Amino acid sequence: QLQVVESGGGLVQPGGSLRLSCAASGLTLDYYAIAFFRQAPGKEREGVSCISSGGDDANYSDSVKGRFTISRDNAKNTVYLQMNSLKPEDTAVYYCAVEPAQYVYRTCVLLTDTYAYWGQGTQVTVPS
Repeated sequence: QLQVVESGGGLVQPGGSLRLSCAASGLTLDYYAIAFFRQAPGKEREGVSCISSGGDDANYSDSVKGRFTISRDNAKNTVYLQMNSLKPEDTAVYYCAVEPAQYVYRTCVLLTDTYAYWGQGTQVTVPS
């Protein structure tokens, strides 16, 4: 049974760092594009970062560019989102999402409809 699980969220002071992990069971992530989205209370879900299938090309939203870094460890079947210089506006539930098909190489996009498999979310809180 396919399952996507995020972990690593928590409470961190402004300027601090967290690393989110996205692991999958029943699926080998190497050739799937993976994305992290987030949703704050009362706001729409927004794309944060994604990484291409079969490679390490990444895209970031303007709000996190230069602060967040996405990477993958194929040996651990895990994708990471390193979040540095966190701000109160980064507070949200963060979701990992996986595209429905695998490709030798495919660039990624930050559109929710592109992704078929979603984790349950992990809370990140940065108090003001």
